Amino acid sequence: MTNTNNIDNKACCSTDQHPDKPKKQEEKTSSSFLQTWGSGIVSLVILLAGIAADQWGQPAFFQGWIRIGWYVLAYLPVGWPVLVKGWKSILKGDVFTEFFLMGIATLGAFAIGEYPEAVAVMLFYAIGELFQDAAVNRAKRNIKALLDIRPDSASVYRSGQMVSVHPEEVQIGETIQVKPGEKVPLDGEMISEKSSFNTSALTGESKPATYNKGENVLAGMVNLDRLIELKVTKLFNESSLARILELVQNATARKAKTEKFIRRFARVYTPIVTFLAVGLAFLSYFFVENYVFDDWLYRALIFLVISCPCALVISIPLGYFGGIGAASRKGILFKGSNFLDLMTKVNTVVLDKTGTLTKGVFEVQKAVTMDGITTDWLSLAGAMESKSTHPIAKAIVEYAKKQGKDISEPEQQEEVAGHGLKGKVKGKQVLVGNQKLMDKEGIVTCADAAGEVNTVIHVAVDGKYNGYLVIADELKEDADQAIEAMHKLGIRELIMLSGDKDAVTQQVAKTLGIDKAYGDLLPEQKVEKVEELKNDANRVIAFVGDGINDAPVLALADVGMAMGGLGSDAAIETADVVIQTDQPSKIATAIQIGKQTKRIVWQNISLAFGVKLIVLALGAGGLATMWEAVFADVGVALLAILNAVRIQRN
Repeated sequence: MTNTNNIDNKACCSTDQHPDKPKKQEEKTSSSFLQTWGSGIVSLVILLAGIAADQWGQPAFFQGWIRIGWYVLAYLPVGWPVLVKGWKSILKGDVFTEFFLMGIATLGAFAIGEYPEAVAVMLFYAIGELFQDAAVNRAKRNIKALLDIRPDSASVYRSGQMVSVHPEEVQIGETIQVKPGEKVPLDGEMISEKSSFNTSALTGESKPATYNKGENVLAGMVNLDRLIELKVTKLFNESSLARILELVQNATARKAKTEKFIRRFARVYTPIVTFLAVGLAFLSYFFVENYVFDDWLYRALIFLVISCPCALVISIPLGYFGGIGAASRKGILFKGSNFLDLMTKVNTVVLDKTGTLTKGVFEVQKAVTMDGITTDWLSLAGAMESKSTHPIAKAIVEYAKKQGKDISEPEQQEEVAGHGLKGKVKGKQVLVGNQKLMDKEGIVTCADAAGEVNTVIHVAVDGKYNGYLVIADELKEDADQAIEAMHKLGIRELIMLSGDKDAVTQQVAKTLGIDKAYGDLLPEQKVEKVEELKNDANRVIAFVGDGINDAPVLALADVGMAMGGLGSDAAIETADVVIQTDQPSKIATAIQIGKQTKRIVWQNISLAFGVKLIVLALGAGGLATMWEAVFADVGVALLAILNAVRIQRN
């Protein structure tokens, strides 16, 4: 045998056309600040002036109706919007809301003459709401950043000239031009030789990526290098960017069990505490001596303020929203907060091999020719594979070209499913495929080929065995890091399922430290393996695949994770979690974010309930004032919000 030697907006983001933009932005920001905080500032100033007058002698003019009117004036800027919201909720049939609780509590405080406290409670409630909004906006920032990368114009060739149109008007097959610094408006194939792109808005990866002629470039990427031309491959609404934006925007619609429970709990809890407050004010008459209505009403009002569930109903969804935002910043898209919860329970991770742990880029390692063979079988094999899009076929064609072989058109070509190709090239009958194809056609292969660990492709010409090619895939740079990280997180078992040769599969598993591995599997056999695993009720399974052929298993697993799903419609549609960066190490990152999110959510629940129960008891016993009530409500809500915001720094 002979061993042949082994053989690599119009201008989208341009700001030059908008010289007045910073000024307008400044004016808008200033106006927005006054709208948001103006009423709170006015109320605070009036309240402080009233308290100062009360504490420092209470002048003669600051008596009776003047004093009442002064505090009403302080109350209205912050209290009136809350009262309106409460009234609208009642009209809709939703009586027991936090607006109702705060309205009753503060109006009751006015009724018993506790004017400063009434204003203070509503003021701090309003300030708490503003901080809540600020925290939510912070959590939404990543999603807004995604929305901001949508280009609003595209430069397209029409009738021999360049015209600027909205991306929605561009059709598949048209040629668009993208200047340096501009965003790519639509998915397209590179017509130009090459250019570098900033993909961070889509993948979270800061390192620029180079795309060459013939490769697909995605909408939202920023061209860094030179003027380029692209052939549009997808309509605007079908682009990868559009699908990702839709996915992220809808992510919060799928609620976690904890979030759903808290919302249901609040609906039951609020009317209960309202009736308890009523009982505290009126029923105490029958159980205590020296009953003073104003005293017990005051206690009831404190009880209402303390019991307001703001900290729970705001901070918990915010925690999950922050988790989704933190994940998206790292190139991980969760389709709902329920999957954040599920990730914390995953104890078995099942991984595809090709495209998930390996690059899916095959290269011919060596070509072996049988003794006495003079036929240019490598050229014939390249011709047979030239029409196939399979990664192995591309590797064979590329290798043949590097060897200087002439790649002609096959006269006949037939795919034998799961086996290879058969056909005619230059009048010769050619077989290119695996051992199963050779056995089926009665061709005796080389014994040495059976000892190869990597993928072997056999070639026969006119019924005679000519030689074989050894083809291998390459592990991703962070594959070993990914496996190590998952083991450290306490994953019970790591299992690899592959359609590749079992010997190759076992070798990869041994190299990476994977617990179990199964090779030579068809897609339906992968499904059977996962179904077997699901028979164990204690297993929570995450399956990680690269999209299209793994779709059935992605759907079957408790959590389906798609690798490199950025350009795969099937992955985005089927998976629960999409890892845009194509890095297996992000599996562990997704689990970590899920665990951190859940930890923060339960910290907030414990904090809210713990403080409220203590102050409720003090309030019912007459040991807490309205000021303690404010802390138990607004203070705890703010602490919970600040705690929830921590996850966004992940």
